[in-house]
Amino acid sequence: MANNKSAKKRIRQTVKRTARNRYYRTRLKNIVKAVRTAVEEGNVEKAESAFKVANEKLHHFVSKGFLKKQTASRKVSRLHKLVNSLKEAA
Repeated sequence: MANNKSAKKRIRQTVKRTARNRYYRTRLKNIVKAVRTAVEEGNVEKAESAFKVANEKLHHFVSKGFLKKQTASRKVSRLHKLVNSLKEAA
């Protein structure tokens, strides 16, 4: 266990960051999953609205420093491609 002040502070910071990162990671997975599920169902309107939310949230995560800009762009691009493939099929 930590014996000095700075080590105790580092432990507190780590706990806080871990909780924050877990929250964002879970949100990210659920957002992407919502788009993919809507596409699998074949529901164009639902997929488009879920994609709009995903696009917004992914860029919000970038501003919070959770995701890198290029990672968010890559994820958005892949989801957009998926939604567009659904539109073309319909």
